[in-house]
Amino acid sequence: MKMHSYWLDTATPSGDYTQTEIPKEVDVAVVGGGYTGLSAAYHAAKAGKSVALLEAHEVMWGASGRNGGMATTGLAVGFRDAIKRYGEQRAIGYFREYNAAIDLIENLVAEHDLDVDYARTGKMTLAYKESHWAGLQQSAEALKRLVDQPVQLVDRANIRSEIGSDVYYGAMVDPLGAGMHVGKFGHELARLALEAGATIHERAEVTDLRRIGTGTMHDLTTPRGTVRAGKVIVGTSGYTGKPFGWMQRRVIPVGSFIVVTEPLPQVLVDELLPNRRMASDSKNFIYYFRITPDNRLLFGGRARFALSDPSQDRESGEILKRAMHYVFPQTRDARIDYMWGGLVDISMDQMVHAGQHDGLFYSLNYSGHGVQMANYMGKVMAEVVDGKPEANIWRDLKNPWIPGYFGNPWLHLRVGGAYFGLQDKLS
Repeated sequence: MKMHSYWLDTATPSGDYTQTEIPKEVDVAVVGGGYTGLSAAYHAAKAGKSVALLEAHEVMWGASGRNGGMATTGLAVGFRDAIKRYGEQRAIGYFREYNAAIDLIENLVAEHDLDVDYARTGKMTLAYKESHWAGLQQSAEALKRLVDQPVQLVDRANIRSEIGSDVYYGAMVDPLGAGMHVGKFGHELARLALEAGATIHERAEVTDLRRIGTGTMHDLTTPRGTVRAGKVIVGTSGYTGKPFGWMQRRVIPVGSFIVVTEPLPQVLVDELLPNRRMASDSKNFIYYFRITPDNRLLFGGRARFALSDPSQDRESGEILKRAMHYVFPQTRDARIDYMWGGLVDISMDQMVHAGQHDGLFYSLNYSGHGVQMANYMGKVMAEVVDGKPEANIWRDLKNPWIPGYFGNPWLHLRVGGAYFGLQDKLS
């Protein structure tokens, strides 16, 4: 069994960027080599800017290379909750951004003929409790009426048409959800950025940041050299650290863990997920799962509120394996080939936050929906630094500091885990 990402293990790297010379000066410096950073680098370079991307480890090392490979519709907080918070019109606008984000992936794949196993097979949200089924019915009604979203409901009597499990009380299916091989897509984004004229620099963690004057110009210091940038875009999500303290205090990194089986017989795949939907359930301690391009079952979730390291990954992976066998007893004899973890960036309100603070541009807080939104927001922030602030629909959303949080998440993870575990029991 391999204790690292299936996606990265089965993708061909776009190159070795550990020795590339860091330029002295660029129009735009991008911090972070995941989807946000790669997309921002590509779109900014395509717009004619000189761009240097700085990554502390390797391209796709963080959340972008460790997720479930699902580009799904909808907000992390749920559409009806968004209406309660922000009113109908703002909630509709926020929801539609996720549709636009999936469309952007599809357009990039088609325009550049990207071999990334992209398929729009739909998203399925599963009711873990009978009361959750009632909530899904209400959500479906609101989405059809207000957004004209083509969602479909599947009740418990017909659930086997969608999933080979009797655990769930029903499902809401959205055919606009998609999946892809995220490792391949990330390295294709890197290739596109290079072709557009950007430079990529791995093992180039930003260790010091100095603002020049009162504008957006900064000197960024790395172990490999210092670059002066007219503008800086930060896209470090759950791995945000010093010297980006203001942003770090607004992101709690939470571990999300995944196990992947050996390739399964086609007859078993057709039983487990006959329509190859991207699937997740309605708990706070969420399970999510899908079939990979080579017929493996990928099963992930927040097995518990913990960080990601080798011991935590293995312990959480074992919890997930038991959960997989509970949901899908047919997989008890299937070998586990991959087990890994990574960090999801969660904010106080579980909303995307993007904008400008103290001369730095940033996009963070995808709350587990980063496959589509990180890539999309990279493009948006490239437009923002090009003088188009209206491209960023999230710009007026308050971005509160997490009380008592200074970058060490352990206490908040314990409190959050206890709270959400209680909510799952009481809901």
